[in-house]
Amino acid sequence: MPPPKLLPTLLLLTTVGGIVSSLGASLVPRIARELDVPLTSAQWTLTATMIAAAVSTPLIGRYAVAHRRRTMIVTGLGVVIAGTVLSALAIEISALGLPVLIAGRAAQGIGMAMAPLAMAVARDVFPPERVSSVMAVLSVGMVAGAGVGYPLAALVAQVGGLAAAFWFGTIISLLTLMLSARYVPPAPFAAPAPVNVTDALLLGAGTVALLLGVSRTTSWGWDDPRTITLLATGSAAVALWVRVSLARANPLVDLRLAFTTAAAGPNIAGLLAGAGMYMGLTLLMVLVQTRTAEGWGLGSSVLVAGLLLVPYSVMSVLGSRVSLLVGRYVDPARVLPFGCAIYLISTVFLAFRHDRIWHAVVAMVVAGLGSGGTFATLPVLLVRVVPVAETSSALAFNQVLRYFGFAVGSALVVTVLTLASGGPTPTERGFVVASLLNAAVWVVAIAAICGFGRRARLPPGGPDSRPG
Repeated sequence: MPPPKLLPTLLLLTTVGGIVSSLGASLVPRIARELDVPLTSAQWTLTATMIAAAVSTPLIGRYAVAHRRRTMIVTGLGVVIAGTVLSALAIEISALGLPVLIAGRAAQGIGMAMAPLAMAVARDVFPPERVSSVMAVLSVGMVAGAGVGYPLAALVAQVGGLAAAFWFGTIISLLTLMLSARYVPPAPFAAPAPVNVTDALLLGAGTVALLLGVSRTTSWGWDDPRTITLLATGSAAVALWVRVSLARANPLVDLRLAFTTAAAGPNIAGLLAGAGMYMGLTLLMVLVQTRTAEGWGLGSSVLVAGLLLVPYSVMSVLGSRVSLLVGRYVDPARVLPFGCAIYLISTVFLAFRHDRIWHAVVAMVVAGLGSGGTFATLPVLLVRVVPVAETSSALAFNQVLRYFGFAVGSALVVTVLTLASGGPTPTERGFVVASLLNAAVWVVAIAAICGFGRRARLPPGGPDSRPG
């Protein structure tokens, strides 16, 4: 029998990723003001976290096979703690500035890679009859963590300042590390899996160069040699990563399984939905905390911004439960487009109705339902269409794609907002243009789901070939 405190420890391990990520979303506008940097630069305190999560998740998953799992959990949490401390110091010591804050936030992205490890522990330790229920609890841990983290981080920042929010993250992460070291059991020995660090470096470098190039267009311009160099370098690195991955017998990411099978639809949807979700959340933070001379924006505090994300998190959990319930009676491939369509409604609503705080509340309630329904249905579809032996890797890669979507959406939406506003100060026109771009992303996601859904099929052997 697993120790009584193991489940709370694993839940905290998944929750800490949501809490750490919440330190960025609601604080970006305030970071821009207090550090006196453009919003596009401050947004990298969120984008860097998502890139680090996307790159580190498959890498840590390989290193953490069996007997190295507890070591990787403790080590990963140690990196998160170092990142929160570094971020707090960057706020308190002005000489350190934004680059050090971004480096600290990137280290905190490792916390988002802990959720798959917690689920792997649960799968190995809990009896078969409890695994499904435990997995369900852990699967909403990150969403619940964000729901708790947003208002808490905002409240701490409101009362004690920006640095206090990161010290709060340090305390939560340290508690998680101590409990994990005490209660996560060692796993039996197994042969170490091949780890291709080069793959991760190529993917990370390429992504950073591409997103940095896109974000710098607001200050350098599209035709500036520096912009062109970054975009060309990033494209070359990603192309080389694809080539290397396809050539390896044991790649860090199995691209053939991900994009040349019926899994392509859910994977593309995961990438686009991740981008759309963070575009929506970023725009909400800008709307709530901005007040221009022309009177646009709600001009509220960071605490109000954090509280507005609570209904989003609550409704995400509810949306996930509803979609799974409906999926018992309706083909999940038909449920997924509806989840995306619900989020699409929220983006269109907010594009044209954003003058009152209740407009933002309604948008977040609807977006939460759509987000929860979308992300809960994705793994159900993947389990249907990939071979049994590849289920774990397929689910992990879909999570990675979500993180990349988070990073792309985070960087892209602020760039578009700045360009459409005609300067670093957001305007209503810029907000509307960026919101409609977000809506377009969700339309493309729906089209991709419907298009690939026609080719979706069960694995060889039919539905009975999968465990019940």
